[in-house]
Amino acid sequence: MNVLTEVQQDRLKAAIQDGLPLTATPYRTLSLQLDLPEPLVMEQIEHWLREGYIKRMGLVVRHHAVGYRSNAMVVWNVADDKVDQVGELLRQADCVTLCYKRRRQLPDWPYNLYCMIHGKSRESVLTQLELLTRQYELQHIPRSILFSNQQFKQTGGHYARRAS
Repeated sequence: MNVLTEVQQDRLKAAIQDGLPLTATPYRTLSLQLDLPEPLVMEQIEHWLREGYIKRMGLVVRHHAVGYRSNAMVVWNVADDKVDQVGELLRQADCVTLCYKRRRQLPDWPYNLYCMIHGKSRESVLTQLELLTRQYELQHIPRSILFSNQQFKQTGGHYARRAS
């Protein structure tokens, strides 16, 4: 059950889509910005989380801004009956920040598992990958390493129209 009116919900969506305010009390800051009671702001956001409109709340690190400029997408060609198992292993690795499965694009692109590793240098990323590969005994799985050359954009999901 939504606790705010549709107009209030739209204003709240627009206010949080670029992230929560960077204050010690972000919900209070939102309530002051939107002239809404803080408990209702929190309750509405909790409702969206329960209903799955918001999948998760977390921190997005702008890795370029903090010096992590060597970023590699590692693509793996994992046997279909093992891809979930390998994905779970990669998910557990501290150095992996993103991991997902995709359909192969045969005949040119055989890869079906992707993971992202960030580092301050290419060497540090390659070292992390080597350690990860040995730790989980993935040496037998064909892979390619795609280092990014330039970042054009990095944002989170947006769900509300921007105020004009």
